[in-house]
This record gives sequence, C-alpha cells and structure tokens, in this order.
Amino acid sequence: QVQLVESGGGLVQPGGSLRLSCVVSGRLFSWKSMGWYRQAPGKQRELVASISSSGIPNYGDSVKGRFTISRDNAKNTVYLQMNSLRPADTAVYYCNSAPERLYNWGQGTQVTVSS
Repeated sequence: QVQLVESGGGLVQPGGSLRLSCVVSGRLFSWKSMGWYRQAPGKQRELVASISSSGIPNYGDSVKGRFTISRDNAKNTVYLQMNSLRPADTAVYYCNSAPERLYNWGQGTQVTVSS
C-alpha cells in the first residue's frame, strides 16, 4: 500500500520561502503524475501544482511564478519550493497523485504565513 509522508512546513513571514517534501512509498512512483494540494480552514482541498512522470510541471494561477514543483524519482520524492509566500498561502499541504487522487492522504504539513 502506498504511503505519503509530507514534511517541511512551518511558520514564515510574508515574502519568505519554504521547501516541502513528500516521500512516496511504492515501486510505481516514477510512472505517476504527482501533485501538491492544499486545504485552508473552511475551504475545499485544491490542487496547486502537479508534475508529470516525465517532469513537466503545471501550476494553478494563484501560485504561478512563485512555486516550483520538482521530483526525484530515485528518491521517490516530490518537492514544492514556495517563494514570495503570502498569508493566503496558509493551509495544510498534501501530496497525492494528480489529477486522480489514487492514494490515501498523508498527514499533511502545515504552512502558516504570518507576521
């Protein structure tokens, strides 16, 4: 069974940066498109960035130009580099396959942007 373990969140001031990591167990990681999702309080979970099995990224409008998604297939890990963070980016961040969410959700990692 595939397990997703997210890490790297924290408290950061507006304009700051964070790098999130997601380790994915399972042998088929390199074949799957993966995504980073986020859920803010009172809002639905949304896909913010995805990356194909060949490394082609795609971004939501709200994070385009600020976030960078990448993957290391040798380490079964997908990353999200977040720059120029805004209070509106505050949420719990999760990874999963994209666009179909095939796996059970991990615990997520909290990102709080506040002065």
